[in-house]
Amino acid sequence: MNEITPIDSSINSKGEPYKIKIDESELKQRVDSLSFNVLRKADTEMAFTGEYTDTETIGVYKCKACAAELFRSETKFHSGCGWPSFYAPTQKDAVELIEDRSLFPRIRTEVRCAACGSHLGHVFTGEGYSVPTDERWCINSVALVLEAKP
Repeated sequence: MNEITPIDSSINSKGEPYKIKIDESELKQRVDSLSFNVLRKADTEMAFTGEYTDTETIGVYKCKACAAELFRSETKFHSGCGWPSFYAPTQKDAVELIEDRSLFPRIRTEVRCAACGSHLGHVFTGEGYSVPTDERWCINSVALVLEAKP
């Protein structure tokens, strides 16, 4: 099938239950429709429209669905791609990576919140950015909440 693996809110890619169970109805009421469609249906916000694309605010980026810590501003960089870009998550186990064949024959790596399974964006490697990991974690602003640090 040439689509992103459907988001199963109960089981991760290893067949284990997610740590946090998301109530789909509650989430749909709590967030705007674009956020819901990105988080639960793997949609994408339009490039250069996201709240965090160009922000330089110091803080922690959390999952909009479950508030799990995902990225820190120290790893954010300006890639020019139109979405917030990071070179690493806060911890490797903060995210789940899924093979995405929705643009077949091009294969991408989808990034999901490891705590609740919400879609965040994609990670790309080998693009030549001057960052420590040579990775660009391209994440939808609407999938995140920035907790600013004083």
